[in-house]
Amino acid sequence: MDFLSAHWLDLTTTILGLAYILLEYRASVWMWLVGFAMQSLGIVLYYQKGLYADCGMEFYYLAMTVYGWWRWVRGSAEKKALPIRHFPRRLVLPWMGIIAAVWAVIYWLLVHFTNSNVPLADSFTTALSLIGIWALAHKYLEQWFIWIAVDVVTCVLYYYKDIPFKASLYALYVIIAIMGYLKWKRMMGKESTAAV
Repeated sequence: MDFLSAHWLDLTTTILGLAYILLEYRASVWMWLVGFAMQSLGIVLYYQKGLYADCGMEFYYLAMTVYGWWRWVRGSAEKKALPIRHFPRRLVLPWMGIIAAVWAVIYWLLVHFTNSNVPLADSFTTALSLIGIWALAHKYLEQWFIWIAVDVVTCVLYYYKDIPFKASLYALYVIIAIMGYLKWKRMMGKESTAAV
């Protein structure tokens, strides 16, 4: 009972996270609402565990859940619903540069202004997540590859930081992300066939 009472926030955000990834797998707009609740609680959890970059990232996620919901509901100019599409190649290099710069800045901030003992991994997952949530909001198929990288590192990081439920969830996320990529790829093929 002491274990559950000490980890209730971890357990609650894990349950919400599982619902979120399953809704994302189905490309359901409801994932944004579940994500908003999960990220609100995540702010408290990550602050308590000294994962300051992850804590700060949750504020960005909150804003992106509102933006993502709006993008998915509003759709695109030519279609009612936003279609699944490929990440534009012209954006790959600029976004890689942004990720590297953000990673370096967050790492520097964590080293100089916090007591973080995991600044390299914490800043890496935060920087990569910036583009991941943006790519998800735009319904890009390749967002799944970004999340696979984030999920692997986060799983190890959270076990190390004694957040066992969320760590286990991120291990499951890796599997679901692989399956999600395949499902979205099939859905994208069906959407393009229906458009012809």
